[in-house]
Order: sequence, then structure tokens, then C-alpha cells
Amino acid sequence: MLLPHGYEGQGPEHSSARLERYLQLCAELNMQVCNFTTPANYFHALRRQLKRNYRKPLIVMTPKSLLRHKLAVSTLDEFGPASAFRRVIPEIDPIAADEAVKRIVFCTGKVYYDLLAARRERKIDTVALVRVEQLYPLPTTRLTQMIARYPNAEIVWCQEEPRNMGAWGFMDRPLEEAAAAADRRARPRYVGRREAASPATGFYKVHNTEQDALVEEALGA
Repeated sequence: MLLPHGYEGQGPEHSSARLERYLQLCAELNMQVCNFTTPANYFHALRRQLKRNYRKPLIVMTPKSLLRHKLAVSTLDEFGPASAFRRVIPEIDPIAADEAVKRIVFCTGKVYYDLLAARRERKIDTVALVRVEQLYPLPTTRLTQMIARYPNAEIVWCQEEPRNMGAWGFMDRPLEEAAAAADRRARPRYVGRREAASPATGFYKVHNTEQDALVEEALGA
């Protein structure tokens, strides 16, 4: 299932595939829920779906703006023989030393590119961005490895959705458990829109104000 889901200022129906409801249904390895950020990862997920010797539903959140986003690209090598699906994509930029990183921001989907662009523009090198490409089954070992990599970093979950929607309710405890497994007594902090009755505003100006605010908060600006 490819479901339109991305906060692009086009209103509620465009913005929410009700990610939180699919995550509430997840248990006993009954399905897969993903939110990709690269063409290569999308390709490998579909290939994996066909090559496996079993069938489980694959639910994919699909932000429309990534179809034309200049940063949402992959090299040919990322489709080649030595490549594979990546459940978690770690930091890709040359930022500060791991011990000097002050914040690790976990996110999924389109919001990553908003965070990346803002961080590059402001030349921030003490914030690491980690993409969770597969939300269920959740790659908890990889999350623990990412948290252990940055021993002095605050842990943040950033999402575009309101607090009572999206993946936050699903990710909160697993991130805390991953931190404990990495010998960190840390609670993840939420960054995103406040609770709302509607999935998204219908006013583009309000959307931009909300989006800018959550990016600023996630980067610690």
C-alpha cells in the first residue's frame, strides 16, 4: 500500500495516511510499515518484498514532494550488487566528533530533508540526524548502536505530525529502551506540532510557520 503522507501545506487529506493507526495494528510481525527517504531504499524494499519466501503487507508512507526533491536522490552504486535495504540510515555529513555531538535527532520521512537543509545552511555540526526508514518491525539493535555512537548527545524524536498522531506514541518507549541498552539513562524528547484535532492546517502560511518552528526546535536553534 502506497499512502500519501507528507506535510506540504496542502491540507489534512494530503497530509495524513494515519500512520499512527497502522502502527497501533502492528504486532507479532504481522506487517511492515516504512517511510523512505531515498529512491534506492524504496527500490530495495520492493525487491525484498518480492524476493522473500513469505508475504506480509508492506505499508509505505509516500510524501509527494520527494518525487521532485533535489536531495532525494541515489547513486547507481546504491542500486548495485553490494547494496541492500537500510532500515536505519545514519548521519551522512562530516559533522563533529561523536563525543562532541550534543543532540541526536531521530526522524522518518520528508522532515529529514527540512532538517538537513536548515542544518547545512546554519553550519551546525553538533546535531546528528538519523533516519528510521522502517518503523515496524522496528530495528531496535540499530537504534541502540546509534545512541551508543553519540555518548553525550540528547535524544530527540522529530516529526511533522501533531503530538497525538504520527510515530511518536510508537517510538517513545522503544527509544527509551534503546537508550537503556546503550547504558544511557535518557528519555527521548518530542519535537513536532502540538496536539491537534485535525491532521494538518489548511492554511499554507500557518503550515510554514509550524514547520519552521519544529525545525528550529529540533536543531536547538
